[in-house]
Amino acid sequence: MGMYSISEITDSCASRCKAVLLALPEWFGIPEYLDRYAAETEVFPTVGAFAEDGSLVGFVTLHSHNQYTNELHVIGVLPEHHGKGVGRLLVNYAIERSRNDGFELLEVKTLGASSPDPHYARTREFYLHMGFRPVEELRGVWAENPCLVMVMPLRGP
Repeated sequence: MGMYSISEITDSCASRCKAVLLALPEWFGIPEYLDRYAAETEVFPTVGAFAEDGSLVGFVTLHSHNQYTNELHVIGVLPEHHGKGVGRLLVNYAIERSRNDGFELLEVKTLGASSPDPHYARTREFYLHMGFRPVEELRGVWAENPCLVMVMPLRGP
């Protein structure tokens, strides 16, 4: 496994983050959503995963909905870095940051299981493994695609 560093991106990053999303057409194949997610990296806090040579290999953008809930708004890792712990590093950073910022829940939305897609099945397994739990599958959030809301409690009972 390569060595990666994680840090908040404070400069303009939309084009670099869009390049990551473009490398993931199985997950980000709808152009208008891809463009919106890339633009939102300039609006919401975005954290990058960087290879030893300083290149961006993945990122996560966080969006707080209210005082209780923070969201993994969009996350992407270049395919050649899948399975090397980059996604885990990004999610763990988001968990710790959300806890430190006083949030009680961390949320993520992904394609629901009623739409059988092998790539999103892997995504849902990853989130389950990280500690997220499914809450509800909704229609109408993403046009015709079912949206699965998953949450992780950030505080103990």
